Amino acid sequence: MDVIITGGTSFIGLAVTETLLEQGCRIWTAVRPGSPNREKLPKHENLRPLDLSLEDMERLPEAARAAGLSEKSRPVFLHMAWDGVGSAGRSDRAVQEKNIRCSLMAVEAAAALGCGRFVFSGSQAEYGICRENTAEDHPCSPVSEYGKAKLEFGRQAEALCRKLAMDYVHARIFSVYGPGDHPWSLVNSCLRTFAAGGHMELGECTQKWNFLYIEDMAAAMAALARQQNLPGGIYNVAGEDTRVLREFVEEMFEICGRKGTYAYGKRPPNAEGPASLLPDIGKIERLTGWRPAVPFQEGIRSTLEFVKERG
Repeated sequence: MDVIITGGTSFIGLAVTETLLEQGCRIWTAVRPGSPNREKLPKHENLRPLDLSLEDMERLPEAARAAGLSEKSRPVFLHMAWDGVGSAGRSDRAVQEKNIRCSLMAVEAAAALGCGRFVFSGSQAEYGICRENTAEDHPCSPVSEYGKAKLEFGRQAEALCRKLAMDYVHARIFSVYGPGDHPWSLVNSCLRTFAAGGHMELGECTQKWNFLYIEDMAAAMAALARQQNLPGGIYNVAGEDTRVLREFVEEMFEICGRKGTYAYGKRPPNAEGPASLLPDIGKIERLTGWRPAVPFQEGIRSTLEFVKERG
């Protein structure tokens, strides 16, 4: 299968790229010119990088054809490029509105390349502050500009894909962790601090939370891209282990040998507010056969090894 990817050098993009290559796919991936992450892409005969930023989506069809992509192959388009994912960017309306405009250009590019399916990496932030089980039909009331933009793009992209005769698949990804994640993520911050015997200041951590290991997330995205006759629409992508966030923190503390210290109630909520994560993943399990395979303890041990290696 031929696949076009944007955002392929991001944390989740790299994992999805590696999984699809292992499954025998041929990939054309748009990489921002001059990106320091380009060297992270695997060296593989079936991977063809294209020097294009998110703002260059109008040039994607020409660049992909020049790199050997045939429209007759009916490729799949995985759109994972999105600027402003850090705390500051999530609150920046101008950045998020630009994401919507550029991403709609990506939909047009996908249609021009003869794609049959457009898969977008959405976010649990689209739901807003929830304190109950969240299936795909749950009402959305996003708090951050980031969540609002992801939701709005999904609405516009679904209608545009219908007009352009493409299936639209919207993956609402919950909290992913693993080797290679941002150093400021909760998991990486805890592991790095505890491993060094330092002190970790946290929020209240009383909300319900859910973590998904990076390899499981990549397998889910690959399933959404490759599953034959998959109905379009929204799919929650999350783990099966949901509990109070403090339990996850204390499990990481144990795995780190109970080194260091931590204190709750010292940090304000993030840009999305004090949300709980209680995802229902029955739909993706039922329609693709995918299920999370890596327990939290196993994923944390792998992530801790990576953190220690990188210092």
